[in-house]
Amino acid sequence: MPILRVPDVRQAVREHREVLGLEVVMDHGWIVTLADDDGHQLSLMSRDASAAVNPDVSVFVDDVDAALERARATGVEIVHPLTREPWGVTRFFYRGLDGRVINVGTHTETA
Repeated sequence: MPILRVPDVRQAVREHREVLGLEVVMDHGWIVTLADDDGHQLSLMSRDASAAVNPDVSVFVDDVDAALERARATGVEIVHPLTREPWGVTRFFYRGLDGRVINVGTHTETA
């Protein structure tokens, strides 16, 4: 799912809802995800709440620990450590060769 960095999340939500016909499915204030019933999704973010860098895209996997092991084995730069976030996601970020930051996560129970 692509993540667009925007200066004003509320304004961007209004714009993309009107143009794309997507509805808000997650809203944490600093990040809002829009989606439709067919699985099309777009996230709009001001600044990541717990990471020093904003991701460019999110990819959710079944086994985030195994993904982290593979990332380490390939030698990619881990730019946000494996973290269990209070909003019910466990994730890490790596920087690809093209410079883009990939958020790899899985849904987990909240604390």
